[in-house]
Amino acid sequence: MRVWPAREYTRITLESHSPIRFDLTSVKDPARVVVDLTDVPLTDKLSALSARMNADDPFIAQVRLGRYTPLVTRVVFDLKQEVKARAFVIEPVGEYLHRLVIDLYPAEPVDPLVALLGDLESQPAASPATPQPTKPATRGGRKRDGNPRPRLFTVAIDAGHGGEDPGAVGQSGTYEKEVTLAMARALKTKIDAEPGMRAVLIRDGDYFIALGERVTRARRLRADLLISLHADAFIRPDAHGSSVFALSEKGATSAAARWLAKRENDADRIGGVDLSQADSRVKQVLFDLSQTATLNDSLKLGRAVLRHIGAVNALHKPRVEQAGFAILKAPDIPSILVETAFITNPAEEQRLRSETYQAEMATAITQGIRRYFKQNPPSELPPRLAAGTL
Repeated sequence: MRVWPAREYTRITLESHSPIRFDLTSVKDPARVVVDLTDVPLTDKLSALSARMNADDPFIAQVRLGRYTPLVTRVVFDLKQEVKARAFVIEPVGEYLHRLVIDLYPAEPVDPLVALLGDLESQPAASPATPQPTKPATRGGRKRDGNPRPRLFTVAIDAGHGGEDPGAVGQSGTYEKEVTLAMARALKTKIDAEPGMRAVLIRDGDYFIALGERVTRARRLRADLLISLHADAFIRPDAHGSSVFALSEKGATSAAARWLAKRENDADRIGGVDLSQADSRVKQVLFDLSQTATLNDSLKLGRAVLRHIGAVNALHKPRVEQAGFAILKAPDIPSILVETAFITNPAEEQRLRSETYQAEMATAITQGIRRYFKQNPPSELPPRLAAGTL
C-alpha cells in the first residue's frame, strides 16, 4: 500500500500479485468513500493502511477496515470534505505488480493555475530593459486588454516523474523524481529573479501528473516556454554528461534519443493513468506536429540552453537532440527537455544531490532562457492559442 497526499488530489495504491476486483461507493452525511475488495483477505499488511494516513492529508480523516462478508474486505475512508472518487486497475508494468488506484479529488476543484493567472496579470510593470511587444499581444485572434505595460514572460517548469513514478534510481538510492523537483524549485527561484519573467511549477510536490495533463497546464497558463527537467539513466554507470532535447517531427536523431523518449513516455504507464478517462481532443492537439514554427523555436531555445549548461557539466552530446517526447508535444509552446546529468553515474548522482550543482544548473538554464528571449523578443514569438483551447 502507498498513499500520496497532495493539495490537488490524494492517491491510494494497493498492489497485489493477482488482479484486484473492487467496488467503489461514495456516501454523504458523513462524507466517506467505501471500497469493497473481493477475495482479498484482511491481512496485517492491509490493516496497516490506516497507519499510513497522514494527519495533514487534505481529504482523508481516517481509514477503517473490516470483513464485510466472508468474501469481501471493506475499506472505508472517512473524509474531511466531499470528494469526487475514482478508481481503476493497472496491469503489471516495470517493477509493479497488479495495482488498484483510488484517486480522491475535491468536489469543487481548486485549480492553482487559475489563481496564478490572476497573479500574473496583476504583476507590476517590468524593467524597461525587458524587450517589449511592438503591438498589443493577441491569442487566437482575440485582442487582450489595452494596458500598455510589458507582459511577463511565463516559463512553465516541469519536474519529471513524481508519486508512483520514481523515474530512474541511482546506485545510492537517489530518486529522479526528488532531484527533478529540487532542480525545478531552484530554477523557479532564478527565473523569478529575472526582470520581466515569472516561472510556474507544473508539479510542486511528490504526486503523479499524466504527461498530457502537464502540457495542458502549461497551455492554460499561456506559458511562453516549457522546460522539462530530468536526470538521465543508462545501463552502464560510466555514461555521463548533460543533454538537451527537442521534439522530433520525423523520428529520433539517434538510437539513444529514441530509447530515452520511450523511457520517459512510459511515465504514464508507470505512474498510473486511467485510460478510460482519456480525452481524445487533448490527444489530437498533443500529437499535432503541424506547428513547425514552434518546433523551430524549441530548437533555438535548446541551443541557447545547451550553450550555457556546458559550462556547468560536460555535455553528453554537443548538439540538441530530437525524439518523440510526449511532454514536448504542445503545438504552441516552445518546449525542451533537459537531462541535467546521469543519475546512474555515481559521481553525477552525488552532484545531482548537491544544492550547489542544482543552483549552478538552474543559473545556466536561466541564462539560456534569457539569451533566447533576447534573440526572439515577444513581437517575434509565434502567436499562442487562446488559453484553454484544445
